Amino acid sequence: MTEALFLADLHDPSIGDEIHLTGDEGRHAAAVRRIRVGETIMVSDGAGTGVRGPVVAADKASVTVEVAEVLRAEHPSVRYHVVQALAKGDRSEAAVEMLTEVGVDRIIPWQSSRSVVRWTHDREERQLGRWRSTAREATKQSRRLRVPIVTAAMTTRELVELIPSATIALVLHEGATNTPRKLPLPEEGDVLVIVGPEGGLTDEEVAAFEAAGAHPVLVSDGVLRTSTAGVVALAQLQALQRRVSKAK
Repeated sequence: MTEALFLADLHDPSIGDEIHLTGDEGRHAAAVRRIRVGETIMVSDGAGTGVRGPVVAADKASVTVEVAEVLRAEHPSVRYHVVQALAKGDRSEAAVEMLTEVGVDRIIPWQSSRSVVRWTHDREERQLGRWRSTAREATKQSRRLRVPIVTAAMTTRELVELIPSATIALVLHEGATNTPRKLPLPEEGDVLVIVGPEGGLTDEEVAAFEAAGAHPVLVSDGVLRTSTAGVVALAQLQALQRRVSKAK
């Protein structure tokens, strides 16, 4: 069985150190997951460093791990940033969960023209908290050592200004003729993927993104839901990147 992963601050851990899980994470490990002395678990700082080792002490609110192995996640040569349009119900959080599981580096909420959901100033902090909590939990579930960054929501204007800073920017669109494999994908740098809402992108949005340098692409022969489109695109891009790396 794969060891459970928990998140905590790590300060340059070494073999033989003891890591103490306290607070909410410690209570979750002890009371919810019922981690006991002798079990092996993993602890990560969410920024690429982790440890694995046996539990040497546990009570109702904390767990202590002795470091038997220090883990390091390599810095990726290609970083994936997904712009996720706000969606109704739990579809946005489902997208965050799956994107995290497949290894996204940054998630950017986007208030698109056809987004039914609107984040007011008072509501944004609460919703961002839910997105970030979802990303943390998905990181632990998938045993990843990096929690993706979830930024503040962007407007279309801000997104247009962001596009030129990416090595390549892709807009998922059912009317596109290009597919990711037809584009010159980078061997390193930042790949920006824009995912529209359930109602689709407006012509004005697509035109603005293209004018800023983004490429419309087709990733399926069917129209995907906003909660799955980004995941399908990211999986394809990662597979294509691996092919390029192996071919070198």
